[in-house]
Amino acid sequence: MTADDLDAVHALERVLFPDDAWTMGMLRGELRDQPATRHYVVAEEDGQIVGYAGLAAAGGQADVQTIGVRADQRGKGLGAALLTELLAEAGRRRSEEVFLEVRADNPAAQRLYERFGFVRIGLRRGYYQPSGVDAIVMRHVPHRTPTGFTREDR
Repeated sequence: MTADDLDAVHALERVLFPDDAWTMGMLRGELRDQPATRHYVVAEEDGQIVGYAGLAAAGGQADVQTIGVRADQRGKGLGAALLTELLAEAGRRRSEEVFLEVRADNPAAQRLYERFGFVRIGLRRGYYQPSGVDAIVMRHVPHRTPTGFTREDR
């Protein structure tokens, strides 16, 4: 992801997460820390951004900051591809652990993360604001092959 992508990413962010979308300032701040402690990627189809993802990594720990996929692109493996890239980057940065928060009301995302070896380790009540939705905290268990995928699919 580059600064040239921010308008499209921000527009998609507002559609995907209307209650708690990141501001343009927040997105710019994340990119300012790239590549030192951040890694952001976009997925395009026909010249349009249809997905994006970001990772923060420092001190042997990484955190999945966000993954967003346009509604008409879901179910095609794009979320899995974006997550695969984030985990690969965490590996390149020698992160020993990878964490994330996922909305408690998003079972599809929870299933994706579980397929990739993330396990639930906690709950943050009212984490997402202003909606007040809880966040499930998950930790990646290294060296586990995602279920439902062959090595060629990743």
